[in-house]
Amino acid sequence: MTALDPRSFLYRDSLDPDAAKALTADALAKADDGELYLQYRKAEAFGFDDGRLKTASYDTNAGFGLRAVSGEMTAFAHANELSEAAIKRAAETMALIDPSANGKAQPPRSTNRHLYTDADPLDLVPFADKVNLCQTIDAAARARDPRVAQVSVGLSGTWSVVEIVRADGFVATDVRPLVRLNVSIVVEQNGRRETGTFGMGGRYLYDQLFEPAAWNRAVDEALRQALVNLDSVAAPAGEMTVLLGPGWPGIVLHEAIGHGLEGDFNRKGTSAFSGRIGEQVAARGVTVVDDGSIADRRGSLSIDDEGTPTSETILIEDGFLKGYMQDRLNARLMGVEPTGNGRRESFAHAPMPRMTNTFMKAGKDDPAELLSRVKRGIFAQSFGGGQVDIVSGKFVFSCTEAYLVENGRIGAPIKGATLIGDGPSVLTKVEGVGNDFALDEGIGMCGKGGQSVPAGVGQPTLLIGGLTVGGTATA
Repeated sequence: MTALDPRSFLYRDSLDPDAAKALTADALAKADDGELYLQYRKAEAFGFDDGRLKTASYDTNAGFGLRAVSGEMTAFAHANELSEAAIKRAAETMALIDPSANGKAQPPRSTNRHLYTDADPLDLVPFADKVNLCQTIDAAARARDPRVAQVSVGLSGTWSVVEIVRADGFVATDVRPLVRLNVSIVVEQNGRRETGTFGMGGRYLYDQLFEPAAWNRAVDEALRQALVNLDSVAAPAGEMTVLLGPGWPGIVLHEAIGHGLEGDFNRKGTSAFSGRIGEQVAARGVTVVDDGSIADRRGSLSIDDEGTPTSETILIEDGFLKGYMQDRLNARLMGVEPTGNGRRESFAHAPMPRMTNTFMKAGKDDPAELLSRVKRGIFAQSFGGGQVDIVSGKFVFSCTEAYLVENGRIGAPIKGATLIGDGPSVLTKVEGVGNDFALDEGIGMCGKGGQSVPAGVGQPTLLIGGLTVGGTATA
């Protein structure tokens, strides 16, 4: 193993690949399934605010998680060191597990596919150049418009090497880059201040973010949104037709519906979609998939955190429920195949079924025609925070860019609009699916069970008949 081999960050003085295999085989001898998960990660972040560098951080960490699975029981131990001694100590926890009658689980299918570069984005660009980019963006944003009062720029990157080692001798390695750029602009006019934000990122190198066309677009979009909000009026309240724009508004789908389609909630019977495979759960024309195999995307993985190759998983097809997202544990207990959705935040966490890139596929409707159908309602183009009850699918989302629609025409921008509803019923109220599908720009994070992982969303323009809109004006 050469110093240039990413695996050299996992296997150093006190651990080698053969020892890792032998220790795993011994530790998981009684288990049906499980793995030794090794990880090395480095991360950096720059925060540029008020014309100067406010924060700069850099850190590295490494460790392992050892998991044994028997039936529904899981034993898990982790440590932030990569050594034989630490793995042996963790194996003592695995010895407490009782073998089940299920027998040994089969290893994942092997793959040589790589959906992104192995290169380390952090080391390829000097520190000064990253700071200069933030400074250049700040200056460009301030020069765009005299109403710009404040500019915040965030630039971050991570590089992670993971290896999954199983008791049956299966070994899989993945090297994962991830970068992100965020621009936030505050504008002021006649004593009123409003904000606009825009971000982009993915599993690639910094060079894509350093392209002038890329960061200029981030500046233009953040400024455009801020200026739109300067003219916003109070949002109406009441039940009305909602037109969702393409791309990032798919976050509503992700939260309100996606979590309910994860295998663990359905195995336990706590999802609104439990036991409904084959039933119509959405309007005809609605097809929802999870696909972690799209090159360079933020939510993509060549293999999941159990070693299973990612793929397109059809969740809902033409309105009918087809399947759930599965990790190995839930798939085995439900009698189906894993879908490549076993994910964990880090070596210190056990995997669970999680989304990767979850989106609604394009339909056949012309977005302009969908708009023309709205007699009175709102058009929501961007969202900020939201809250969701995963079991029921009930959600509340705040719009960061939205407009009134009257008689098929987009009117004044509105401020303070929230969308209120529940995922399962929203799916049945879809009245039109646009032909303008788009993925988000690569900024999503997904939380579940105290763990956060990068995720992607997407959708075409979507016409929903009858959602509750929270606002301060009367409808």
